[in-house]
Amino acid sequence: MKDKDRRPKGKAGPATSSRGVQGRAVQPARTRSPQGAPQASRGGEGRAPIKAAPVKVVAEKAIADAGPPRAEVRIRTGAKPDERVPIILETKGARDYHLIDSGDGLKLEQYGPYRIVRPEAQALWPKTLPSHVWENADSIFTGDTDEDGMGRWRFPRQALGETWPMQILDAEFYGRFTAFRHVGVFPEQLAHWSWMKEQIETAGRPLKVLNLFGYTGVASLIAAKAGAEVTHVDASKKAIGWARENQALGRAEHLPIRWICEDAMKFIQREERRGSRYDIILTDPPKFGRGPNGEVWQLFDHLALMLDICREILSPEARGLVLTAYSIRASFYSIHELMRETMRGRGGAVESGELILREGGLDGNEPGRALSTSLFSRWVPK
Repeated sequence: MKDKDRRPKGKAGPATSSRGVQGRAVQPARTRSPQGAPQASRGGEGRAPIKAAPVKVVAEKAIADAGPPRAEVRIRTGAKPDERVPIILETKGARDYHLIDSGDGLKLEQYGPYRIVRPEAQALWPKTLPSHVWENADSIFTGDTDEDGMGRWRFPRQALGETWPMQILDAEFYGRFTAFRHVGVFPEQLAHWSWMKEQIETAGRPLKVLNLFGYTGVASLIAAKAGAEVTHVDASKKAIGWARENQALGRAEHLPIRWICEDAMKFIQREERRGSRYDIILTDPPKFGRGPNGEVWQLFDHLALMLDICREILSPEARGLVLTAYSIRASFYSIHELMRETMRGRGGAVESGELILREGGLDGNEPGRALSTSLFSRWVPK
C-alpha cells in the first residue's frame, strides 16, 4: 500500500517499509485452484494463471565493514543541477487500463475486463457519466475512504474471483482485490516506466536498475524485459510473493531480477559500503511504514538521507534517479529542492511536478479532466 497512517508508540528510528499487501478483501466469492493458485475471474476470461514457484526470498547477509551505517546527510558542494518545473507527466491509458470518469470523491477505472469504483479525495468536481454507469460497475470499494483504510469490495453484477490477469507495456501481472482498495498496480507510474524503458533500450549496454519499495514488481518486470539487470527491494514478503506470481504469469522466470525482502534503508546503506552502483534508481516510499523487523519509516524524517545514499550508489554514467511521493501535504517544490540539493555537483537537471491520469470516457478515447495522483522529482544527467 502507499502508506500507513498508524503511528507507532515510542521513538521512530530511520528505517523503511514496503507498501504492503496486508490482508485481502472480503468478498462474496473467490476462485481458487485446488493447489491454491489464483484463477482468472469471470468464468475463466483470459489465460488461466500459472502457479508460481515457491517464493525464495533473498535474505541479504550482513557484511564486514569499517563502521556503522551512515546516519547523517552529507553537506554537498558545487552547482545545483538545472531545473525544469513544473512538469506534468500524463497517463492517458494503457492496454489494460484507463480512467473512465471521476467526481464526487470517486473514480471509475477500467482494469482489464473490469470497471472498478474507488474513493478519490481529489475528484472535487461532479461526475460526467450518468449514475447508472457508475452503479453498474463490476466492483465497488466500500469502507474507509482514507488512502489505506480497510474496507470491502461490493460486486453489483456478479461475484468475482480474487485475481485477474492484466498487461501494461511488456509486463503481465495479476490484479487483485485487496482490503486496502489498491489492486496491485499504480497506473500513473506508466509515465516513469515508459521513460525508464526507453533509457534501457537506447543505452547501448545493459543497465542496472534498483527498484526500491518495489511492491508487486510491475516496474521490475518492465525493466528486465527491456534488457536491464534488476534489483527489486520490498519489506513485505506478501508483496514479493505477488511479484513472483506476476513473473510466472508472464513466463519471465529467466529474467535477471533479484527479489530481496529487506528494509530499503538498510539495503542501500549496505550497498553504499559495498561500493555497489546502479544506472537507474526508482524509489516510491510510503509516508509511513514498517520494515520486516519492526523498523519505522517516516517520510519527512528519513527521505533526505535516503536520497543522499541513493546518490552515492548511482553509477558515473547513471541515467536517472526517480522519486515519487503520495499522500503528503507538501508542494512538489519541497521534493524538487531536496533533489537539487542532493545532486549538487553532479550536473544534469532536476525535473519535478505531478503525475496525472487523464479521463478517457467509456472507450478510453474521449479526453476529459486531469486527476492529480502524486508528486515526483527526477534527476537526469542531461
